[in-house]
Amino acid sequence: MRADRLLSILLFLQQRGKMTTKELAQALEVSVRTIHRDMDALSAVGIPVVAERGKAGGWRLLDDFRAKLTVLNREEISSLFVAPSLHVLQDLGIAGQARLARQKLMAAMPSAYRQAAEQIWERIYVDTSTWRQTTDRGRFFREMQQAVWREQRVRIRYERADGHIVERKIDPLGLVAMGSKWYVVARTGEGMRTYRMSRIQAVDRLEETFIRPASFRLADYWHESKQAFVENLPQYRIEVELSPAIVERLRFGGRIVKEIQTDAPLPDGWIPATLWFDVEQEAAEYVLGFADQIRVRAPAALRTKIIQMAQAVLRHYGRQMDGQGELQLP
Repeated sequence: MRADRLLSILLFLQQRGKMTTKELAQALEVSVRTIHRDMDALSAVGIPVVAERGKAGGWRLLDDFRAKLTVLNREEISSLFVAPSLHVLQDLGIAGQARLARQKLMAAMPSAYRQAAEQIWERIYVDTSTWRQTTDRGRFFREMQQAVWREQRVRIRYERADGHIVERKIDPLGLVAMGSKWYVVARTGEGMRTYRMSRIQAVDRLEETFIRPASFRLADYWHESKQAFVENLPQYRIEVELSPAIVERLRFGGRIVKEIQTDAPLPDGWIPATLWFDVEQEAAEYVLGFADQIRVRAPAALRTKIIQMAQAVLRHYGRQMDGQGELQLP
């Protein structure tokens, strides 16, 4: 990733004092042109990198900044030891390297800070996987990862949500792990797009590179696009009465129901409530799954749909049990 490479450049210049463009390119296994772009990027964000001309020239950091770079306080050092999600590191193929890096950093830090870092490491663990973990990075994760690293244009075949397969040429700018799902954020001829990795059917890495937008920040883009996506999701509101036996179950299993608001119980003990879903079909399937434990008050069209679905279930199993006397349709 480019961010990793920029950090590596800073560490190289911090450790060695001065390096030529060719030396940096060889150390990071990139082109000379890429190093020049990276230096422009560092300068653009205020990092004082200076180019010295001549036989003994090269790139270096201003002395004051170089001294400040090594100064980390206790809290900053401790924050480095909040372990990232293991399944994300495994997907990226760097789980072992990440652990070794933390161990090396632990060994190199001042003894006064080592105990605080160890406490963070042993007391906080981040797990973003699900209880029944499934792989959702797709078959072409490694190819896309390499394309992101090398700023390489790719052609993909992508299955849209409606099942149609489309072909797109994209500039992959970054990978995002959200829970157990991976997404690639890319620039296309139609603007910025996000593709779910598990829906990518083919990846063809082209003999073309692209110039990454200097102002692009993956985390900022993701947060903004995610917020816009959530705000534009459809909302379907229903008014119901709930059996007291299922209220806590609804609150605990809130993966489908987006929001629940309840009122004071009715004389018969049932609880009026408002539920929000994305769409009508989702609401109908959910309510039907609770059989006689939810009474729909509104909208009337939802009651009709649920009745039709229930009748379809009866007809389906009625045909299977015809002649056995185990099911009678009204």
